[in-house]
Amino acid sequence: MPQLRFTTLVEAPLTVAFDVARRLGRPWPYPLAEVESVRPYSDVYVATRGPGRRLTHTRRFSATGTGTLVEEQVDWSAGPLGGSLDGMLLGRRVLRSMQSHLDAYAAAAAEAARGVTQVVGAALVDDRRRVLVAQRRSGSLAGLWEFPGGKVESGEDDLAAVVRECREELGVDVVPEAFLGEVPLDGVVAGGAPGASTLRVWWGRVVGGKPVAHEHSEVRWLPAEALEELDWIPADRPLLPAVRTLLARL
Repeated sequence: MPQLRFTTLVEAPLTVAFDVARRLGRPWPYPLAEVESVRPYSDVYVATRGPGRRLTHTRRFSATGTGTLVEEQVDWSAGPLGGSLDGMLLGRRVLRSMQSHLDAYAAAAAEAARGVTQVVGAALVDDRRRVLVAQRRSGSLAGLWEFPGGKVESGEDDLAAVVRECREELGVDVVPEAFLGEVPLDGVVAGGAPGASTLRVWWGRVVGGKPVAHEHSEVRWLPAEALEELDWIPADRPLLPAVRTLLARL
């Protein structure tokens, strides 16, 4: 079965990239049936037009430090009477349709992302392969543990927000090293649409000052084996496997 693959880097969080892709649909002139949908990570659609004529469109969404990587695969069959020429013509139509569609999609997702308030965090690591954790002081999640961070301000990029939040919450200067992971957030963030925002976390190092709990009850440096002993906020717990892998690798 012939296939084409497409890769697009979208300047938007996972949830926005997925939701915009769903809203725009696929660039095919006939209806497709949903086979699978796992928000915000993947979906699969299929169209069947007569005996042996079938098109399958698969999308996978994954987080990166610069946005969402969207990997798409289109498989098709021209049918038992189509032959190679019919398949080649269909392939050209698929390619033209997808190229135009992806340009419009990337622009629409980037525009939608500007209306979503993002949350960023920092998994700060020291020379003894320990990570800094902080305990919430107030609110509905008081007493639970998290990685320091907060909301990205209007016009601010994610990494600048990481540096600012660490300075405000901990009184330290940090250097983000690499993207660690992204977690969709439930509920409303800063008055936005429910479920639109995500938490994006980088690991980094302290390059100035010593951490002080300005906005938390307590901060601790902990090794990988001690992380599971804490009661974590729901957003940060899914990141623990990536943090443990990081600490083992350093």
